[in-house]
Amino acid sequence: MTPLVVTLLVVATLLVGALAGYALYLWRRVWRNERLLAEAQTKRHAALAEDLRILASCLLDEQLPLIEGAIRIKVLLDNYDSALGQDPRCEVFQKLFEATEQVPTHAAWKALDSKERRRHEANFSALELQHKAAARRSARWLLDEALPNPGRAA
Repeated sequence: MTPLVVTLLVVATLLVGALAGYALYLWRRVWRNERLLAEAQTKRHAALAEDLRILASCLLDEQLPLIEGAIRIKVLLDNYDSALGQDPRCEVFQKLFEATEQVPTHAAWKALDSKERRRHEANFSALELQHKAAARRSARWLLDEALPNPGRAA
């Protein structure tokens, strides 16, 4: 072999080695990012589960209004696990959400005249009477069976 061929082989080998090293570096970054993403999703999922546990407990203890609790639980369930949100045992949260989704919130609620507010409040009372037992059963089911219990050993 001539010195030129040997030099070209050495350069080619070094170039392939450098490219392989760079590819390995990039793959390690991808794997690290995937691991970090999975950890973040796990933490988010655990935080949503804990928020759902708190809301279900508050709903059972009557620490928040039934309608508000049902709406909040429904929204969190959709973010936590859409299949769980579609479970027939959680159907009451969806029903209450749909029955109240046209009601104005925040500043729009404050801007309503008192007659309109009373009309919505009467609707809330009727919905609460109709769905309170089912909502309480659903909240109890979430706490006892559907959501992970941080106090239990895994």
